Amino acid sequence: MPVRNPAPQDAGIAGRLLAWYDAHHRDLPWRVPPRDLARGVRPDPYRVWLSEVMLQQTTVEAVKSYFSTFVRKWPTVTALASAPSDDIMKAWAGLGYYSRARNLKACADQVAALGGTFPDTEDGLRALPGIGAYTAAAIAAIAFDRPAAVVDGNVERVTTRLFSIATPLPQAKVEVRAMVEGLVPRERPGDFAQATMDLGATICTPRRPRCMLCPLREDCSAQANGDPEFYPVRLAKPEKPLRRGAAFVAVRSDGAVLLRKRPEKGLLGGMSEVPTTNWTARADGATDVSAAPFSADWQKAGAIGHVFTHFALELSVFRAETNGPAPPGHFWSGPAGISGEALPTVMKKAIEAAIPGATKPKRVPKA
Repeated sequence: MPVRNPAPQDAGIAGRLLAWYDAHHRDLPWRVPPRDLARGVRPDPYRVWLSEVMLQQTTVEAVKSYFSTFVRKWPTVTALASAPSDDIMKAWAGLGYYSRARNLKACADQVAALGGTFPDTEDGLRALPGIGAYTAAAIAAIAFDRPAAVVDGNVERVTTRLFSIATPLPQAKVEVRAMVEGLVPRERPGDFAQATMDLGATICTPRRPRCMLCPLREDCSAQANGDPEFYPVRLAKPEKPLRRGAAFVAVRSDGAVLLRKRPEKGLLGGMSEVPTTNWTARADGATDVSAAPFSADWQKAGAIGHVFTHFALELSVFRAETNGPAPPGHFWSGPAGISGEALPTVMKKAIEAAIPGATKPKRVPKA
């Protein structure tokens, strides 16, 4: 399908969308609302960058508490750059896609070396670790008011419906981006980007969109055709392969759990884990006690499942009690500290199967 240049009347789309945003924008902890922007308050590039990195492949609700924790611990990019990598990984634990946390530290280091100031152009931002085309456009538009085309999943949905783009995703991405570029206003491009994302998140939803409340209802080709849910068109996803392995939860008499740190590179890089077998995205690992890290009275504690981006994983979980020293490359984490370790969700599931409640924060008794 050829790319259609927005018609002259499409210029009014931005105005209608911005008027809706002024009245109905979401209040988010990293966002400067329109009323404050109008008073001259500028977004903090650090907070914009941090939120956009966290929001990749993650929901707004899941990100809010992590964002608050990060800005409380590290209120500036230079503070984040000064933080030990292990502390950042611990604060990130549970948010997933852990390469983002490693890139977060690398990017903070580089920005700190630049004097703590982020570049204000898309090209300059893309030169930083972990910042791709989308994130660079979002920071440029929201933090620096650059007329950049910001295209995430919400924007793709709004745009494919607005112009009835029937090309399946991801092939339609170039076409969608071209349409968004034609709509971005010179004034308030950051608000336009956030308005489009808010519209997709609250009105132009994947299922049962609330078209009667949409400020672009009269402009929407899919609404006129009566089938907005048809868009965006997606090719069928192949079924994810299932991998298997085993996890070994060793418990000391004082409640400490044996952990080790995963290699910095690769899946879950730099995170903590209980000893586990050599499963990967492409191969199974051993699933029985023959692969235990040391001899002990290992008992089956259950099984857990977890879904990664490209595969699903099933782990048999074994538990043993021991008071021996930690093997080389391992360490004991006391019961009060388990909840603060850099444990990915799959490892929390394994520990919970063996020791229910072990990874939950412990309440400190009141004096």
